[in-house]
Amino acid sequence: MSGFLFVVPPLVGHINPTVGVAAELTARGHRVAWASADPGLVRRLAGDEAVGFPCAGPVLTGEDGVRPAELRGPEALKFLWERFLVPLAEAMAPGVRAAIGEFGPDVVVADQQAFAGGLVAERLRVPWATSSTTSAEFTFADALVGMPKVADWLDTLLHDLRGRIGDPSGTADPRFSPHLVLAFSTPELVGPVAGAGARDRIRWVGPSMATRPTSADFPWAWLDPARATVLVTLGTANTDVGARFLAECRAAVRRRADRVQAVIVDPANVLGANGDRDDLNDMGEMDDKDVLIRSSVPQLPLLERVDAVVCHAGHNTVCEALWHGVPLVVAPIRDDQPVVAGQVVDAGAGIRVRFGRVTAPKLGAAIDAVLHEPGYRVAAERIRTAFRAAGGARAAATHLEELAGATPSKEAP
Repeated sequence: MSGFLFVVPPLVGHINPTVGVAAELTARGHRVAWASADPGLVRRLAGDEAVGFPCAGPVLTGEDGVRPAELRGPEALKFLWERFLVPLAEAMAPGVRAAIGEFGPDVVVADQQAFAGGLVAERLRVPWATSSTTSAEFTFADALVGMPKVADWLDTLLHDLRGRIGDPSGTADPRFSPHLVLAFSTPELVGPVAGAGARDRIRWVGPSMATRPTSADFPWAWLDPARATVLVTLGTANTDVGARFLAECRAAVRRRADRVQAVIVDPANVLGANGDRDDLNDMGEMDDKDVLIRSSVPQLPLLERVDAVVCHAGHNTVCEALWHGVPLVVAPIRDDQPVVAGQVVDAGAGIRVRFGRVTAPKLGAAIDAVLHEPGYRVAAERIRTAFRAAGGARAAATHLEELAGATPSKEAP
């Protein structure tokens, strides 16, 4: 039996892929624990029985309590690193050190954006693996070769951070473990050029899918099997910028109501019509027969029944859609999303639109294309096949066992 400590940021999209891996390790008889700035979020996603060690840490916000919506490109990158990732690492480091001391892991599994995991593990001489919940970091690392000023800026940030919380004599990039990098994707989506200096230790395990707690109140009877169903979602971190885009999506679907229906995820109620109120009839149906607006949805079960997804190109949403062979319309906003959107387009599994400027007619045309032009679905199904062959949580667990020096256990059924 070995012990594995998962170090994760307080971000749903970075915790979800590790939940299945942790469950698989537990089912094989290993000890598993979590270190996070939001233990409550970990328990909500991984289950109440999850063993958690609290860490301090900021949330991704600006000075006024909201991350500035207008930030794009280099300014968004600067904000992300200087105002979130580096402060998060410094704040989490004492908690990670305490967790390693108390739990005694054989391996630390550090999220690619939770730098404290790798740096503290390196300092304490504990083997560590990278949990790469977005493949965009590989592409970005390759791109830095052509951006020497940005590369130097990042190198300085990481060097100074290592001096404060890690081993000053260490040399490993905290984004890429020198031992093992678990990539929750496959080359069929990411493409052939990805990984920079980490290529030799990347293990492409595909998406890690796990059962998630879901509410039982989704009105499944509302779905009309005679029409195509489109899921529209911008994830959990983009509620501040989504009003116009969601409204255009709603308008595009209404113009196709004879053949298309949509489920729109609107956690901030920016459309002013969330369907979580008491407005279902006795059949569990909405009065609106064309557009169902909900603050949250059981995404994995719903993806089994949709024909297309319109999203922000968040890595989790994209991979979950393609796991089900569902083509996409992607409208990247910031962070890694433009890179992931490019991967979708290059793989032939979807169409990219401009988040800030797209109109209902253009959105409608893109939706029509991914629904009716067979090439997009063929590409999505090809990626689905590759994803499912990669092994997911089971493959990731086996790689972690090997790093721990344990004989790989019999896989859980």
